[in-house]
Amino acid sequence: MDVADRSVTVVTTAPTPTAVVAETTWDDFPNRWRQLLDEVWAFVRRSGLRAGRNVMLYRDDVPNVEVGVELEGPFTPAARIVKSSLPAGLAATTIQRGPPSPEGIAEAHRTVLAWCEANGHEPEGTRWEVYGHWVEDGDPSDYAIEVYWLLRNHEDVTRATQVS
Repeated sequence: MDVADRSVTVVTTAPTPTAVVAETTWDDFPNRWRQLLDEVWAFVRRSGLRAGRNVMLYRDDVPNVEVGVELEGPFTPAARIVKSSLPAGLAATTIQRGPPSPEGIAEAHRTVLAWCEANGHEPEGTRWEVYGHWVEDGDPSDYAIEVYWLLRNHEDVTRATQVS
């Protein structure tokens, strides 16, 4: 998908409770995210929790990365699974459609950053991805990954446009 084909919208996000495992090295993260996600899902199933979509939260460039799932209610942390939350605030967002790929997700992040620069928004540094539910017999082109970048306060919260 060409950057100019993807729209970016500014939204106000609410805090979304999550159960996560924190990961802190870029070298390990690409090879460990699936294992970390499996660890969270095993905990969710054992605990009988109602979970939503998979999430990856990047708090900074150190990295302080959280891999987990949205939750519908409270829970008691155990072992490496901790309580967290997707951020609340003003965020620029776009959607990556199609089968997930590192290239497609990276492109979605670049699109948001380019849009922010072109439209006078300043990303705060915190960003996250929310992964739709995979449907085994569905059309892979329908799969959606939401990409968000938290913004520093800005007056215009209703603008929706495309990068040109």
